[in-house]
Amino acid sequence: MAPAPAVTTTTVMAPAVASTAPAPETPDQPAAAATVASNAPPFVDDGKWVEGKNYFLIEPAQPTSHPGKIEVTEVFSYGCPACNAFHPTANQIAASLPADAVMTYLPASFNPPENWVMLQRAYFTAQALGVAEKGNDAMYDAVWKTRELSAMNPAGTGLKPASALPTIADAAKVYAPFGVDPKEFEAVAASFATNLKMKRADERVKALGIEQTPTMVVNGKYRYTVGSAGGYAQTVELTRWLVAKEAAGK
Repeated sequence: MAPAPAVTTTTVMAPAVASTAPAPETPDQPAAAATVASNAPPFVDDGKWVEGKNYFLIEPAQPTSHPGKIEVTEVFSYGCPACNAFHPTANQIAASLPADAVMTYLPASFNPPENWVMLQRAYFTAQALGVAEKGNDAMYDAVWKTRELSAMNPAGTGLKPASALPTIADAAKVYAPFGVDPKEFEAVAASFATNLKMKRADERVKALGIEQTPTMVVNGKYRYTVGSAGGYAQTVELTRWLVAKEAAGK
């Protein structure tokens, strides 16, 4: 799906806030074709972006998983309405990165009542099967358009009881059009490797100081949100500025 242009006047969805301490987690893998030819502008600090206001230093800085690349990470959940609204902008950020940067995704699980744990498991399962990027738009659509993976009751008046929430088998059906055997999907979802990825992911969310979604992170050093950046378009601009800052060794 082609990313919609971000506009400053667009209403920004309220972010999902971590109401409980996030559990452990792993660094996510890069989206394929998330980089473009190196055309990053030179780093210029004209005072527009202010540490502690527009972006925040992560102390200590966290390790990244792509040596030699500047890692740009979106911390998200398919079940987060603000992440759904931000999704076209996240696509725009990924497409705008220079060749020395890579986009990665880190699914959060700190909102169990809205089925974020299952959605996190689905992401890591799809990643292991090589279809996470291919199914990215479809997963958002399954939650927010067709609502087959929605945590809301059919009347839209509240959440479904835990026993009625969509399951990993339901998520497997979303990935089936991308060539995934639903039974294989369920088996990988239940594997030790997927459980370990989820545990490490929750640990990483906590170590990065994530308090809401969506949150952007550059190279394990800087954290910011749509709100701190000032809007969707500004989030794209701030991301590129921080990538240039890292490339310049500033």
